[in-house]
Amino acid sequence: MIEAKNNIKSVLEQQGRSQVWLSKAIDKSVNTVNAYVQNRTQPSVEVLYRIAELLGVSIKDLLIENKEQNEDN
Repeated sequence: MIEAKNNIKSVLEQQGRSQVWLSKAIDKSVNTVNAYVQNRTQPSVEVLYRIAELLGVSIKDLLIENKEQNEDN
């Protein structure tokens, strides 16, 4: 099973932006954005695209590639 993870925290830190700033920009609660940043939950594709646009990065920059493969394959 592939576990989805994002890199939002790192990009925010690199740009000196806060979770509060992002929560206001995407009209989500700080708790929701914190859950994204901590990888407890993942944003929808639409929200991920919006975050990438706001941060001026590619959506690929917000994703962590999972290189592990299921051994059953």
